[in-house]
Amino acid sequence: MIELSDIDLAALLCSRVCHDVISPVGAVANGLEVLEDEEDETMREVAMDLVRRSARQASAKLQFCRLAFGASGAQGADIDLGEAGSIALMFVGEEKVKLDWQAPRENRPKLEVKLLMNMMLVAISTIPRGGLVEVSADGDSLTARAHGDNARIDEKLVQVLDGSLPPDEMDARLVQPYYMKRLASEAGFDLIVELTDDGAMITARRS
Repeated sequence: MIELSDIDLAALLCSRVCHDVISPVGAVANGLEVLEDEEDETMREVAMDLVRRSARQASAKLQFCRLAFGASGAQGADIDLGEAGSIALMFVGEEKVKLDWQAPRENRPKLEVKLLMNMMLVAISTIPRGGLVEVSADGDSLTARAHGDNARIDEKLVQVLDGSLPPDEMDARLVQPYYMKRLASEAGFDLIVELTDDGAMITARRS
């Protein structure tokens, strides 16, 4: 079974966060460069629109990463699932993947909320062509279900979850399901990842 050191886990999670935010931050920088050099008003408005959209995307991604990977709130504090859902909806946006956040507006332990958000990310990764992801929380069960064409569960993701991935193959992409597994263990949940007729489903049930 893979056991990353705390230093390696922190480094890989930081790499994952940087990967998520570098694109919109880069787009903001590009838009500002155009505004500095461009005199045509039409082009300036296009650049300003790019800056606005990219800044919103960067903010949404940072808020999501803070909650899904970071230490938001006091140690051991509960988090409102409704607030988490609002942040998740901003993070996913309205492009290739649509999010249906069905979890009730209730306070849950921080670890459970972080687990659910990481399950959502894994569900999204199973539908590379896009589709719909439904997220729910019911008592001792958390679920993230993806619906989409050509859904697949990557072999290395399975290896991460069953502990058979060679340690030297762990990278910033695979650290997220590894972190999900660690969260589930810490929160006292068992994980099940399976293909369905029209997608994939990740379920966490209290042990």
